[in-house]
Amino acid sequence: MKVVLGIRNRMLIAALLPVALVAFGLVAALMALHLNDLQNTHQQRLRAAALQVAGASRLGLFAEDRVQLLRVASGALLEHDLRAVTILTLDGRVMASAGRPVPMTRPAANQVTGQQWDAADEREVLVQPVRAGQVGLESVNEPWVGTGLATPGLLGYVRLEFSNDWLSDRRTDAMLAGASVALAGLLFGGLLALQLARGFIEPVVRMSRMVKRIGEGDLSTRGPETPLDPLRELQRGLNQMVQGLEVGRDQLEQRVADATRDLRAKIDEAEQATLAKSRFLAAATHDLRQPAHALGLFVERLRQLPHDPQARQVLGNLEASVQSMQELLDALLDISRFSANAVPVQVSAFALNELFDKLRSATGSTARDKGLRLRIRPTSVWLTTDAAQLQRILLNLVGNAMAYTPHGTVLVTCRPVRGGSLARIQVWDSGIGIAPEHHAAVFKDYFQVDNPARSNSKGLGLGLHIVDLTARLLGLSVQLRSNLGCGTRFTIDVPLAPVGTARPLLAAPEPMPLPMPLGLVALVLEDDRLSREAVASLLTSWGFVVRTADSLPAALQLIEDQGSPDVLVSDYRLADWVSGIDAVRQLRAAANRPIPACLMSGTSTPALVQAARDVGLTLLQKPVRPAKLRALVRRLVLEPGPAQNEDADPGEGGAAV
Repeated sequence: MKVVLGIRNRMLIAALLPVALVAFGLVAALMALHLNDLQNTHQQRLRAAALQVAGASRLGLFAEDRVQLLRVASGALLEHDLRAVTILTLDGRVMASAGRPVPMTRPAANQVTGQQWDAADEREVLVQPVRAGQVGLESVNEPWVGTGLATPGLLGYVRLEFSNDWLSDRRTDAMLAGASVALAGLLFGGLLALQLARGFIEPVVRMSRMVKRIGEGDLSTRGPETPLDPLRELQRGLNQMVQGLEVGRDQLEQRVADATRDLRAKIDEAEQATLAKSRFLAAATHDLRQPAHALGLFVERLRQLPHDPQARQVLGNLEASVQSMQELLDALLDISRFSANAVPVQVSAFALNELFDKLRSATGSTARDKGLRLRIRPTSVWLTTDAAQLQRILLNLVGNAMAYTPHGTVLVTCRPVRGGSLARIQVWDSGIGIAPEHHAAVFKDYFQVDNPARSNSKGLGLGLHIVDLTARLLGLSVQLRSNLGCGTRFTIDVPLAPVGTARPLLAAPEPMPLPMPLGLVALVLEDDRLSREAVASLLTSWGFVVRTADSLPAALQLIEDQGSPDVLVSDYRLADWVSGIDAVRQLRAAANRPIPACLMSGTSTPALVQAARDVGLTLLQKPVRPAKLRALVRRLVLEPGPAQNEDADPGEGGAAV
């Protein structure tokens, strides 16, 4: 485990370590000298004792007086630390012995000519020659030089055995005294170092805490600048730095606030511009739908009249142009809905094969006209998403595939993936393909590959953009794989639904409609003259007696003068800001009966759809297809009760309510 020391402990260690080294070094040196002096003193004392015993034994050895020698040996034992004394002749005979000497070997005659040291049984042994001449204490440190046994005056030897207890005790006392001195020096040095370091540690700790507060964002902190502070200049510099940081932070916060305010203003401006664009697009789309609606109805009425072959060809071209314009308006309306977040999502479980059947019916004729093979493989999977929005995605993908496939096949498949949690729907084509550098751009609005002339036969450049927007709305992603000349494959993964939870998408086939009774009265309430005349012309061609009104007061006057009609067809947005829902309510009240009615509108927001649903009206989105209008009016007059709550088919150009 790694121990992390704080700055205070580090400073104390830095201050105490030199003091400790110096104190222990001095004590160690002095102890070494003192122990050496004790050793020398001990040896000098032993030598002096040996010389005294040798001098006292000289006469006894000369006379071989054992009694005297025994007294000398016994008296010598009174010396401190002397444990045994043995007096020997030159030939090694023991003349006297006192104490408990250790066993000894006879010294060689040619080696024992001076003092000799030996160790035996934790004792020190000193052999001192005994000479016949005068031996004084002044010769203790002078070796006697002789020539062995032949040297005159050598009488024998004195062997003294000493204990080291005294020396050991003195050494122990010296060590204890040295340790005490070292500890006292260390304590004194520590106190001195602590006192000296405190003046440096405290400013460092104070500035360290100050730096920590600065790191935590507190730029108002300041440190004192005292005259005795050794780090006063550093503290002053730190205070100046914090003051500069505080000023810089205030300026930066002000700049950020200004930039945020400017950015918020620009965002608001951009949002207002986006809303204005959306409102303009919605208004322009509504205004364009009015003449397109009238034009479509006039073309349908014109188609009912007899024509020669050349006129029929011109009429066919006119009808195709109207269809193209209506598709463009539908795409623009879709874009405006996505921009305004006005596209409702209704998630439910459904069988994908039913959606494939509708896809086959909607695109089969176009594929046959272009000579393409359209293959939509049946599937048994059930999905959980918005069926109408998924249908829109597939219609755009298949339409895009057929537009860029001159000949060959368009294939739609589905298979479970990721352990059965997702269904992978893929749309394949054998068309011209898309270069890798265009893969991201094809999902942008109005971008088209290989269509510089903007030919309407290849679409408007909004299909894949709507696919991308719709997929994002449903939380899905569209993957693209393609290359030039190799065709294209679009892939989209959709969550699977548990088996048995799907609901049918296709309504039961309607029975053959009964013939329209002649002479029924229809009231058309429309403030736009062309639209009013177009609807009236079609209703007349279907056998209705048509009455028209351009405002609610005019319609009320017609009911008052001529009675209530059999069916009411009203625009939603009328003159004087009157809504079609209010107009239907007032006209029914004036007729005193629930007149079968339907609404038409150039816009169909979720709020408008819900409002129409609440009163049981069917809302048709302009431009209304004549076939859809005819079918709806027939249901209204033949089945006035339940027809009010039936849904219109979004794929037929109406907004279901």
